[in-house]
Amino acid sequence: MISFDIDQLYTWMNAFLWPFFRLLGLLGTAPLLGDSAIPGKVKVGLAALVSMALAPALPPMPDIPTGSFAGLWISAQQVLIGIALGLVMRIVFAAVQTAGEFIGLQMGLSFASFFDPATGANTAVLARFMNTMAMLLFLALNGHLMMLGGLLRTFDVLPVRQGPLDINGWGVLLDWSSEVMVSGMLLALPLIIVLLSINLALGILNRTAQQLSVFAVGFPISLMTGLVLLTVVLPQSSPFLSRLFEEGYATMGRLIHALAGP
Repeated sequence: MISFDIDQLYTWMNAFLWPFFRLLGLLGTAPLLGDSAIPGKVKVGLAALVSMALAPALPPMPDIPTGSFAGLWISAQQVLIGIALGLVMRIVFAAVQTAGEFIGLQMGLSFASFFDPATGANTAVLARFMNTMAMLLFLALNGHLMMLGGLLRTFDVLPVRQGPLDINGWGVLLDWSSEVMVSGMLLALPLIIVLLSINLALGILNRTAQQLSVFAVGFPISLMTGLVLLTVVLPQSSPFLSRLFEEGYATMGRLIHALAGP
């Protein structure tokens, strides 16, 4: 007859639940996998499936009752770790959307926006287009698999434990958030330089030939020039986005090492 006691039950529950919470935190915030178009039940099911496959290979879990205050605190820590890792990769795509906002503003498309359910706010059409392009490249490079693989390796660096998380880890996340503006501006810089030059030329033309309506002429010129430049620049942006993805994976590693402490 097979029998088990309450300590064995806690061991089995902890071996599944705590990795499940870390995976669920990632799937709730990560790009692509955490998209609002994916039903919540699918995310929970995927996190449970991966946790069941992963649990036998993980280090031993702390011998703590799951429903105790210490167990609840560990569960909250695992959720925070997963959310932080997902936000690292979310910042990469926020930089791409920021580049789209900059370019759309220079092209005169800043008013062409619609509600984006993924962000919960109005988003410029060009920003949504560039985000979709980055998502497709992310899939083509197996970025979603590398992101999940990076999360699985975090259990070796930062295993489930009872101690507190090092506060320096959150500083890594704050420092990485500056990439939203830096990388976004670098990605949009070629088009911004050309479109700014056109706007300066139109401003000079407006002062020299005041009978010419710059507002009627300038918008079609800026729009057509921007579209032509997009057809040239966007196919060449793959190396830049690939490097940005690699930096995101590296930042996930730095974040985990910083949270683990010295």
